[in-house]
Amino acid sequence: MILESKFMVIFAETFRKQNTFMALQCGIVGLPNVGKSTLFNCLSNAKAQAANFPFCTIDPNVGVITVPDERLAKLAEIDNPKRVVPTTIEIVDIAGLVKGASKGEGLGNKFLANIRNTDAIIHVLRCFDNENITHVDGSVNPVRDKEIIDTELIMKDLETVESRIGKTQKQAAAGDKIAKRQYEILCRYKEAMEQGKAARSVEIDNKEDAKWVMELCLLTNKPVLYVCNVDEASITTGNAYVEAVREAIREENAELLIVAAATEADIAELESYEERQIFLEELGIAESGVSRLIKAAYKLLGLETFFTTGADESRAWTYTKGYKAPQAAGVIHTDFERGFIRAEVIKYDDYVSLGSEKACREAGKIGVEGKEYIVQDGDIMHFLFNV
Repeated sequence: MILESKFMVIFAETFRKQNTFMALQCGIVGLPNVGKSTLFNCLSNAKAQAANFPFCTIDPNVGVITVPDERLAKLAEIDNPKRVVPTTIEIVDIAGLVKGASKGEGLGNKFLANIRNTDAIIHVLRCFDNENITHVDGSVNPVRDKEIIDTELIMKDLETVESRIGKTQKQAAAGDKIAKRQYEILCRYKEAMEQGKAARSVEIDNKEDAKWVMELCLLTNKPVLYVCNVDEASITTGNAYVEAVREAIREENAELLIVAAATEADIAELESYEERQIFLEELGIAESGVSRLIKAAYKLLGLETFFTTGADESRAWTYTKGYKAPQAAGVIHTDFERGFIRAEVIKYDDYVSLGSEKACREAGKIGVEGKEYIVQDGDIMHFLFNV
């Protein structure tokens, strides 16, 4: 039988366990008392303990975070569906790290194991002065704090690489060509790490090599977003601490975001959307730091969104950037991918300007795409399949 997804998405919850898209996680890391748990509390309904002492977060707290998307709200406004379902990502609050973590100091082994299980890193740096909040090293210096965590992660990665070198070198000496290539790659990583550079600084062009490197699960190969936690006065302009961090990461090809965690906590306490908007206007910002952070984390994970919409439901679906139409169909249900025939695609701007699927069809604005179509962020899609 042939069915369209717009009639099937209302049953998607029933088949959630069969969904081929695996949840990706961003781990929030940083030294103790930099504002990680406060920020996590603002992001998630799961409340991590926030206290003025190290290691107040011992086990990683996982929050399922709704991704704000104005496009979904607009589609719901047009179609007035029975329900609206946004997409989500998972954020993990990981215990604070201290010097010597790579050797097991503090909660080092637990920290490193937890971060290894995440797909990307949100690195929170304290960029504010407050004598009532102690710093684990006695003074505020975000560049030093960054280097402490970088060093611990690099040392752990170096340990991983050296261990693999020992095994691979023997295989390479015995004439194994694949092992020889892997040995050469491992040596490149070892050289970079001995110079204090992260694994992500080593360029790997060959796809097969890159796939093998991913299996090493190197901590410093994960994409990173630096979040400068500032005071309220520095939300819009930043401060000297932020500029120091910006200079320190200049060659890392990493993004930097300015957020005031304490202010975000105040915003989170407000009950209505209108109250929050008034607060933001008074601060001189158009969007909360939490909203910007969630969007940045979504992008950091290499994720994009397509939509299904109609009278029953308007829903945002997460897919990995670069997915072809059948893979995107599989995000809804495995049968959609297995029996994929074609996809009907409406561009978001066309849907909004014309005001309905019917109007888009009459205007010739519905594209019929096959198995090789690469899904674009914001596509409104209907999948036809046969099982």
